[in-house]
Amino acid sequence: MRLLHVVGARPQFVKLAPMAAATGSVAENIVLHTGQHYDRNMSDLLFEELHIPAPKYNLGVGSGPQGEQTGRMLEGIERVLLDERPDGVIVYGDTNSTLAGALAAVKLHIPSIHVEAGFRSWNMAMPEEVNRIVADHTCGLLFAPTQNAVDNLVREGLGSITKRTGDIMVDTLELSLPVAKAKPSVAQAFGIQGPYSILTLHRPYTVDDPVRLGQVLRGLASVVVGQLVFAAHPRTQAIIQKHHVELPASVRVIPPQGYLEFLQLLAGAERVLTDSGGIPKEAYMLRKPCVILRSEYEFVEILETGWTLLAPPLENGWLERIASFAPKGTPPEIFGRNVAAEMRDFIVEFLEGEGQRTPVAGYPEARSN
Repeated sequence: MRLLHVVGARPQFVKLAPMAAATGSVAENIVLHTGQHYDRNMSDLLFEELHIPAPKYNLGVGSGPQGEQTGRMLEGIERVLLDERPDGVIVYGDTNSTLAGALAAVKLHIPSIHVEAGFRSWNMAMPEEVNRIVADHTCGLLFAPTQNAVDNLVREGLGSITKRTGDIMVDTLELSLPVAKAKPSVAQAFGIQGPYSILTLHRPYTVDDPVRLGQVLRGLASVVVGQLVFAAHPRTQAIIQKHHVELPASVRVIPPQGYLEFLQLLAGAERVLTDSGGIPKEAYMLRKPCVILRSEYEFVEILETGWTLLAPPLENGWLERIASFAPKGTPPEIFGRNVAAEMRDFIVEFLEGEGQRTPVAGYPEARSN
């Protein structure tokens, strides 16, 4: 059995690590890196440190407009699939690499699997929402981490090809955390002392307007106790410098970190504030209170536990809500255990069967004609 894994961004690399470890006993794993995100710190070194199989292919697509980037990926992935003819294609998450991998596989009638299926933000203005919906409706086996994700897929007529497996990030953290903690202290390297909170911002509606960005940073600094460590993307740092955005004394801007370095900082933080999709899940698994600086969030289960707060920046009362946010007790376990091993067994069953997608509501004859 030969499996081709399509990845292109750091969240996908770390999901690949436990999947490749689990499937290595039953399949040959071929890794295709689209090059959607690429630098030494985010890619090659991470593959080495987490013992991820080195990519056999790197398309080197890089950044660019959504359509252009996805089109280059689709062309490159199709060429590889025609050469390799794997038994199955696995795509992860909701990036343009996910979209391109799913489309290339279904066009060539190669069975495909979507890891982290079924999440919905109900905001079609987000490229990730479009990507995850298309992947779910073109892949033949869907791994849904939570019951809410399963329910979404059932409503869309995809229940027969859905498996509730738990979230593979549970396995990723179990694999990665000891490695991260063994690395030199990141906090010490940046002179971070005492209690601190971690902040990440990358959504254009938050960081592209320097006036709004300054208001958000000053507001957060006024309600967060201790240092606010802002791991800022170079583009955001450039906006801060160009427009002379005033930073409160408690805000410490540091460069973006590699996955393991950031995980080490996350594990040591008092709380997390972010507009990311994946970081709140990791914070939850590490039992860290997390404030999501968005108006919607796709992983609703962690909101319902009371350990994660939705606080859209600059909306009425947002700072008061953050200031009073103090979860108690222990967050319930909602993401499962030994997830990759269960996925492996489902993959074997799927590919040893007909390996073809069951027609769904709305497409009753689509695959038979």
